[in-house]
Amino acid sequence: QVQLVESGGGLVQAGGSLSLSCAASGLPFSRYVMAWYRQAPGKPRELVASISQGGSANYADSVKGRFTISRDNAKNTVLLQMNSLKPEDTAIYNCNTPWATFPWGQGTQVTVSS
Repeated sequence: QVQLVESGGGLVQAGGSLSLSCAASGLPFSRYVMAWYRQAPGKPRELVASISQGGSANYADSVKGRFTISRDNAKNTVLLQMNSLKPEDTAIYNCNTPWATFPWGQGTQVTVSS
């Protein structure tokens, strides 16, 4: 049974930083492209970053230059370092594959105050 457990969210002032973590279990993690998504209230879920099995990353234009995705295949973990946060980054953040292959975790709330 696949489980994705996100953590690391919180309340931060604009310009601040947060580091999110997603722990995956029940899957051959190193074989999958992984991604971080976010969903703000009243908006559709948005894919913000993805990382290949070998570590190549892609980013949405809205976060490029501010967010960094990484992975640790030995720990079955994908990370999202978020710098220079803006109020519009406020959302619930989840991890999954870019095709939303697995059941969604509970996500982690990120709130950026102005």
